[in-house]
Amino acid sequence: MFEARRPMTRSRSAFNMLELIYHSIVREIRKDHRNAVVGLLMNMMQTIVFVTAFYFMFTVLGLKGNAIRGDFLLYIMSGIFLFMTHTKAMGAVLKAEGPASAMMKHAPMNTIISIASSSIASLYIQLLSMAVVLYLYHVIFSPITIHDPTGAMGMVLLAWFSGVAVGIVFSSLKPWFPGFISIVSSIYARANMIASGKMFVANTMPGFMLAMFDWNPLFHAIDQARGYVFINYNPHYSTISYPLKVSIVLIMVGLMLEFYTRKNASASWEAAR
Repeated sequence: MFEARRPMTRSRSAFNMLELIYHSIVREIRKDHRNAVVGLLMNMMQTIVFVTAFYFMFTVLGLKGNAIRGDFLLYIMSGIFLFMTHTKAMGAVLKAEGPASAMMKHAPMNTIISIASSSIASLYIQLLSMAVVLYLYHVIFSPITIHDPTGAMGMVLLAWFSGVAVGIVFSSLKPWFPGFISIVSSIYARANMIASGKMFVANTMPGFMLAMFDWNPLFHAIDQARGYVFINYNPHYSTISYPLKVSIVLIMVGLMLEFYTRKNASASWEAAR
């Protein structure tokens, strides 16, 4: 109870924060399932169901001709992987411990650590699921070749980063408007089923349709990712700088809102959730 506080250097403080983030990540991964393997398998099954559903939808509707020349399932997975990474990151940040949570009563804990651990845990699960699904497809069904794996991985991280940015804005506003933000975040996730452009190729879209998707950072990330995955696709109507700039702006706005929310947090908010 009575413990003398010893001054710490900046490096020691940074190390303590990284250690706390690590333990928080482990807690986040095991929050839904005590067995981490079960959580991974469920995430893999969700990915496989998405890929299978879109494969049959493209086949039934006769949309295979609109895809990029190459492995058709890899074309589908390149969109679904980034979509799920973005959506899961946004949901993880939105569900992170808020300023009125009981966890915030512990001295070293704060909302920034909670957000960082939730987002990194989401990325860990998604990357592991992607690696396992791609490996199984490569070994069991058909060997795959990714033209630029480094660039493709960069776009996965960009999709995750933009999802974290959107999630921070929603998370900072949630204590003030819990019901409204829950509805808006759900609408955003559902709208991205189409607005992310994972079913289309930007180079083949007419101008009036392109304007309906061009606002979405995830649309740019997916289109650029396909440029790195397939050697015969060169994206002309999407950029890397747009989702990066939008994400940085959203994170800055979200952190300012989060700082204001944390300063005005009320314990009754958590009880009302």
